[in-house]
Amino acid sequence: MIGKITGRIEYRALDHVLIDVRGVGYLVFCSDRTLASLPPVGEVAAVYTDLLVREDLMQLFGFSTLAEKEWHRLLTSVQGVGAKASLAVLGALGPDGVSRAIALGDWKAVTAAKGVGPKIAQRVVLDLKDKAPAMMAMGGTVAEALGDHEAEVIEAPVKRSAPAPMPNASAQSEALSALSNLGYSPSDAAGAVARAAGEAPEADVSTLIRAALKLLAPQG
Repeated sequence: MIGKITGRIEYRALDHVLIDVRGVGYLVFCSDRTLASLPPVGEVAAVYTDLLVREDLMQLFGFSTLAEKEWHRLLTSVQGVGAKASLAVLGALGPDGVSRAIALGDWKAVTAAKGVGPKIAQRVVLDLKDKAPAMMAMGGTVAEALGDHEAEVIEAPVKRSAPAPMPNASAQSEALSALSNLGYSPSDAAGAVARAAGEAPEADVSTLIRAALKLLAPQG
């Protein structure tokens, strides 16, 4: 399994790039969001990858973060969602947006992806609703790991900034953990944190917790 590659971008297309790794060219398909985050042709890029192997096909998919790669794996586990649809969802919403939409049960947000209709969007939300809390909790760890990561340099040294972490990912992760410790179910806590983070993207942990608790409080 090819889990990550680092090399020079030889060319870019609408849905893929060719990355040269010590003379071997890898054709890597990516979401619009990931393609936009990659450096120009001739510079070094590092992407996490997932290899699809079928009887008549081998394709390599690239992701700028581990969270995006994990969501791709989960999305393609849903019946009727292939790699193309998964990349469309991730391109439209990003991994943080996918977490929020599924935690809130907002299937209409998923239909923002090209080629994804209401039926498939509803199935995605229904099948993956129990996965959103774990992915939101994973967000802080992923963001911190990427912040410390330095790209491997092939041939001449080329500076490349680390992929931008998901906005507020660490705060959401800590708030989710705190609510779980208070006895709230993972799905209820994830939904409340997702709503609170959506209303205040730059909120710190304590602010998110207070806002989420208000949302979870019984309505009199």
